[in-house]
Amino acid sequence: MQITYEFIHLISFEETLNKEQCKILELPFPCEDNWKEVVLNKDILKNDANRLMLLKGKLALKAQEQILKNYNMVLEFNNIKTTNKTTSKEVKETSQNTTQIDEDEEHIRIYCDGACSGNPGLAGSGLAIYSNERNPVLLHGDFVENGTNNIAELNALYQALIIAKQTSSKNIITIYSDSKYSIDCITTWAYGWKAKGWTKKGGEIKNLELIKKTHELYERIKDLIEIKHVKGHAGIEGNELADRMAVTAIKEQTTNYEMYSYDKIEEVLNLTSY
Repeated sequence: MQITYEFIHLISFEETLNKEQCKILELPFPCEDNWKEVVLNKDILKNDANRLMLLKGKLALKAQEQILKNYNMVLEFNNIKTTNKTTSKEVKETSQNTTQIDEDEEHIRIYCDGACSGNPGLAGSGLAIYSNERNPVLLHGDFVENGTNNIAELNALYQALIIAKQTSSKNIITIYSDSKYSIDCITTWAYGWKAKGWTKKGGEIKNLELIKKTHELYERIKDLIEIKHVKGHAGIEGNELADRMAVTAIKEQTTNYEMYSYDKIEEVLNLTSY
């Protein structure tokens, strides 16, 4: 993939990068003032893009190293081979020999969910990302100290859209949410509100700024994805895992999204749910 200003915004924290992010991008650390111009339009591998997003934040060096270790563990667990740093031309020429994933057949499924302890109260979001039948990558984050369940659900959907946008897949990416509110806000109601200058009869549009940015992203990639409603707490694995991650975000007060390391899915399903 090619680095854009939007991707730079996704990976940077307080306008800079940490040590491991600089290493991935082959930049000196600390970052020089012009680092954004240096990396703009640079070609990077998808796995490196994922690493850069997971490393976002002001993290201790040991924490950065642990995130990379966890990510490599997930790749190994899912039998995904990584390539060495190459040019984009080399990636195209060697991709068939360096990965066990057939991108033409790969189907990405993203389950997203929000949780809230009290409404309003402590809120968090979680995701479970599946690639074909492999065990999912689990993420938790977007902790909000004074949030609502709807905010948590919208945050989860927004993050799912970001991941979908950054994922290379020739097939439609499916996003599942158990919140009809968040789905309807983004895929239906937003069009009417936008036509009326982001207003509606009968009062204010709650969570307007979050809805606007999520709808804008949805509009940009809607031809590449589908969003489906799924019944919550009905024993659907992806939904249950996303739920546990949302609760984990609250318990650990995870602001930036972090990967959850696990050995067996059953261990995650046995975690507390609200």
